[in-house]
Amino acid sequence: MRKNILLIGLGRFGRYTAMKLKELNQQVMAVDRNEEQVEKVLPYVTYGQIGDGTNEEFLRTLGVPDYDVCIVAIGDSFIASLETTSLLKELGAKKVISRATGKSQEKFLLRNGADEVIFPEKQLAVWTAIRCSSSLISNYIDLSSGYAIYEVDVPDEWVSQSILSLGIRRRFGLNILGIRRDGEMVINASPDTVLKKTDHVLVLGKDEDVRKHLHLR
Repeated sequence: MRKNILLIGLGRFGRYTAMKLKELNQQVMAVDRNEEQVEKVLPYVTYGQIGDGTNEEFLRTLGVPDYDVCIVAIGDSFIASLETTSLLKELGAKKVISRATGKSQEKFLLRNGADEVIFPEKQLAVWTAIRCSSSLISNYIDLSSGYAIYEVDVPDEWVSQSILSLGIRRRFGLNILGIRRDGEMVINASPDTVLKKTDHVLVLGKDEDVRKHLHLR
């Protein structure tokens, strides 16, 4: 479903967010007080507006309650991010997602109107560290509560065996969600699918179990 999104703060993080939202066919109003930043993002958004998110009168002109989600992507001033978050909620924002760089910022943002707080630098650092920890790992998604999805090379002992015969759910508590074969991802592969040496498997489970049983440490 197409959503109407207000994106405030168009530095690198905000710009990349806008680019992905365009790819997902979402309707985006992008805002920054820097005219150059707004111009850079215009090819990727529905509308662009030069303005200050800490200015209540300016925010009122945007019709904040009309947006499904408001994203505060301001990265150069935490005070500005906090003020913008608080004002958006006061003006009737349905959902506010705000950027933070640490737990102390998260605490203040949640107390002042944020429904959700994201840590792009921390999340990228974790992803990079996980990717570098083993040559077998192609991708990684943290699902919280100790669970994660790993895309990994097929372990040698799994080669030429079917998903059913491996019995990894019963033996290890892991689930194969899909197989990347010849560059194409196959979701919900048949239990009779025989794994090849060149395959990559998408495995879901507790982080420690995935790393232990797939020999990723």
